[in-house]
Parts: sequence; C-alpha cells; structure tokens
Amino acid sequence: MVPETVAQEPLIRLENLNKSFVLADGGRFDAVRDVSLTVNRGDALGLIGRSGAGKSTLLRLMNLLERPDSGRVFVSGQELTALGKAQLRDARQKIGMIFQQFNLLQNATVFENIAFPLRIHGRHRRAEITERVRACAAIVGLSDRLDHYPAQLSGGQKQRVAIARALAPEPSVLLCDEPTSALDTETTRSVLATLKDINQKLGVTIVIVTHELSVVHALCRQAAVVEQGVLVERLDLEGTAPLAPVSALGRELARQVASAQGGQGVVVPGEGTHGI
Repeated sequence: MVPETVAQEPLIRLENLNKSFVLADGGRFDAVRDVSLTVNRGDALGLIGRSGAGKSTLLRLMNLLERPDSGRVFVSGQELTALGKAQLRDARQKIGMIFQQFNLLQNATVFENIAFPLRIHGRHRRAEITERVRACAAIVGLSDRLDHYPAQLSGGQKQRVAIARALAPEPSVLLCDEPTSALDTETTRSVLATLKDINQKLGVTIVIVTHELSVVHALCRQAAVVEQGVLVERLDLEGTAPLAPVSALGRELARQVASAQGGQGVVVPGEGTHGI
C-alpha cells in the first residue's frame, strides 16, 4: 500500500473541462461537460460508464491526446494546457498510456518495443536502455521473451509488452484505456495483478477506463462514474463507511464491493441500508 503521506499529494487535477466533437450532420456532441477531478499520487482510480459516456475522452484529456475546448489540466503541479509542443512532449514522458489494442511495432522484438520510448528521445545511453528494458520486462514477467516478435505472443503477453513499454520512461502515472477488454477472464486476472503490483509496489498512479465493474473492484481504490459527459459521483471503495451511490452503475459496483466484504451493506438514497 502507498504510504498515506504520499497518497494524499494530488498528481492530476482537472478543472472545468469541456470537450465537444462536430458530427457528420453538422451537429455537436458534448463528450465531456464541465468535469473537475483530482487524482491523488499513488492512487488507483477507475473511470466507469456506459458506452459513449465520455470516459475515454476524459482519459485522453489528461495527457492532451485530446485538447479541451475549455478548462485546465495539471499533472504534477504543471499546467499541461499552458505548455508548448516541446514542453508538452517532455511532460508526457512521465505519463504512460496503455491501450486496448496494444499498438505494438509488429516488425520489432519485445526488447525493441519496450526500448522505443527511450530511443526516440535520444537521451539515454545504450547501456542505460538495456538495463531499463530488462528491468521493465522482469516487472511484467517477460524476461524470457525479449527476442520474440508480437506475432509469437499471446494477447496477454502483448498487453504486458505494452505495459512494460509504458513503464520504460519511469512515469508517475499510467493511463489505461480498456486494457483488458480484448482479453479472456484468466488473462485479465493476470494483467490486473501486474497493474496492481505496479501501483502498490512501485507507487505508480493508475487511472483506468473500463466498462467492466469487476476490473474496478479488483484494481481500484476509487471509482468515478461518468454519464453523458458528466462526472456524476465518486466512490471510495476502501473507505470504512457504507457506500452511498446515486447512479445505477455506482449501486451495482457498491453491491460487488459489499458482497466481497461480507455483506457490510450499501446505502441507497431514499431506501436505507441493505445487506448483500
């Protein structure tokens, strides 16, 4: 577990973010609407919502893969929305990202894939790159696969390569966009265990987008529910008080948590406390 004094330091702060997209018919879709959110250093936060709720767009706003129409983004006290291109490129070195589809270089070995973010910035000696790649491969359990190509790997192994690549620049946070949705149940469990180790043993902050409540329950200490681009509630999954969710997804997640804790109860507004 991350020490309390460290965990309370805010790493990410979003202030009044708005993001819309122009549709093919000329209309406008408001993907994110006036969202403010903080993520503490060392935390593991799950962003949950139905398809099209805006959770992936919100995640991509955190490292400015999508630029907000208005609002501000801070990471480690630095306002990303105020940076120029070169400064933003440097700031992103400390923000790792993991995608659903792995996005590996198919003609490169596992070693070369993990080394890629270190080599493109040209700031590391060859020996440093080799040492870091081997360390990251060991973290995700792929030390014996460094000479393999993506086509020789299983889906779970490919996602582990993607995780190791994201870890290579020693980021303070990993942004994960549906990283297990293409994996089977057993592989999902293994990948989540790896992410949990990275969070708890290395102190890397994790923000994960998922529609699978079991993923949030297995990995996260906090959950934020997004509906129609709006952040409707935030739940402390490790708090001592019964959860009091107001959204349908929040209630469903709270029941899973309560069941795992031996039926300690969920407070449903207007209905009182229910044992599970």
